[in-house]
Amino acid sequence: MLIDSHCHLDDYQDLPTILANARNAGVEELLAIGIGNGPDEMHIAVELAHQHPGIWATAGIHPQEAHRTGETALAELRRLAADPRVLAIGEIGLDYYHVENPDVDVQQAAFVAQMEVAAAFRKPITIHVRTSELATPQAKARYEQHGNPHAAWDDLLRLLREHWAPTGLPGIMHCFSGNAEQAQAALELGFFLSFAGNVTYAKSVTIQDVARTVPADRYLVETDAPFLTPLPLRGKVEFNEPANTAHTARFLAGLRGVSFEQVSEETTANFRRLFPITV
Repeated sequence: MLIDSHCHLDDYQDLPTILANARNAGVEELLAIGIGNGPDEMHIAVELAHQHPGIWATAGIHPQEAHRTGETALAELRRLAADPRVLAIGEIGLDYYHVENPDVDVQQAAFVAQMEVAAAFRKPITIHVRTSELATPQAKARYEQHGNPHAAWDDLLRLLREHWAPTGLPGIMHCFSGNAEQAQAALELGFFLSFAGNVTYAKSVTIQDVARTVPADRYLVETDAPFLTPLPLRGKVEFNEPANTAHTARFLAGLRGVSFEQVSEETTANFRRLFPITV
């Protein structure tokens, strides 16, 4: 079996069909990311998790919505974090890509506040980090520090070392898109690296190098559905869906020189170890 460790289920028009497709592809469990379109919709994924036995949930405020991280939103996050079907807080982190995103200090404050919630409830975190490496010149001018396109990663790791490492709790680097140095730093901080459909793209050489060598007990597979459709489906279907976890898993198997079954077993075991589910 496979577990999709990161998907967005809020907006599918026919969720029963999406879930049936996943089961038919051997994807038996899903971690639904509870960010919605902002803090007011964090609860949707949690409600889905209660309605469907194969769905688990997270809750969190995406960095693009960091300006909405007031006490009301944090109180709702704490309420959801207490739910046993909420396995993690996320996706949270930093996004230095879109020029219209909240200011850096606002993003960082929201990130720290949510790490504090996660620590209080002893829940892992799932991380979103996007650099300005491929951003517009306007975004680069706003977010890059001394011309450093990887400032988001540098800031993220600094904040994790200061605020998360002391908790001793693990987490997930969702849709890992960094380099080998960033991967090693994340692993040393106790994070699992989760690979999405973009690892299958021809241009993703650096990500593929990391996926090829990451320890067998520290990686996961995801779709980030409905985004990042993997090859060979990219450009051929309207949207990505959890069933396509299998395509990414097969690609990872080829990269790592192991069987599809081994990737399935390893990633499922890693998910179980990260989230020792008791409900």
